[in-house]
Amino acid sequence: MDDAGQGAGLLPFPDLLASTAGSTPDPAPDAAGDADDEAAAEDPHYLDHRERLRRRFLDRGPDALEDYELLEMVLFAASPRRNVRPLAKLLIRTFGDLWGVVNAPPERLRGLKADGVSLGTDNAVATVRIVGAAALRALQQRVIDRPVLASWQALIDYCAAAMAHEPTEQFRLLFLDRKNKLIADEVQQRGTIDHTPVYPREVVKRALELSAAAVILVHNHPSGDPTPSRADIEMTKEIVRAANAVGLVVHDHLVIGKGGRHTSFKAQRLL
Repeated sequence: MDDAGQGAGLLPFPDLLASTAGSTPDPAPDAAGDADDEAAAEDPHYLDHRERLRRRFLDRGPDALEDYELLEMVLFAASPRRNVRPLAKLLIRTFGDLWGVVNAPPERLRGLKADGVSLGTDNAVATVRIVGAAALRALQQRVIDRPVLASWQALIDYCAAAMAHEPTEQFRLLFLDRKNKLIADEVQQRGTIDHTPVYPREVVKRALELSAAAVILVHNHPSGDPTPSRADIEMTKEIVRAANAVGLVVHDHLVIGKGGRHTSFKAQRLL
């Protein structure tokens, strides 16, 4: 469909924060940080930087830390004895935001280095990516087996988290039972940067296999613009016709862009 615009051996995440408590702390942070950086530069005992971050996180919560500082804490386990702040900042700049980092392709994570520190090992890459996997699983659990029409924003949040940063188009099917509870979430097709082949008969066939009563169609636009293309609209009409023939309801078709943007076919009266 055309775009109109687009480890083994890992500690559980809570233990990441304490996994290096007994190790040699980082050297001084770089000068581009916040007040914590300035204090570190003036304090001859700046080597307790990691402990100060952990303390601030535990005492004041995640809102007291910048995104790169949260990422630093994840990287503590990946590099126990090196200053990981420059790498954390480089990762944020490269992938746009924290979510982009923890969902970045492994090969791209391995290729980045800052001040001699990199994510060159499988364990280090998995340490970063497991954060994204855990967060996405938590979002999915907020919508699976629940009436999605009554928790629509949670569904949008989940779809955006799962698809907004995908480099190519994917076509996802959310199958619902007669009470509109989500019973299955499946990626039916993966395509190119601006096209995904979709087959209405496969959508209907899978719905019948699951005894689904309704379906929500979802696909992403890697360009970031969620405006439906003419091909999107025509393909949706074909799926609706095929679904109607077997009594399957198509509740909506969502197009996921970037930056929290999405388009609902139903809201736009395209369905």
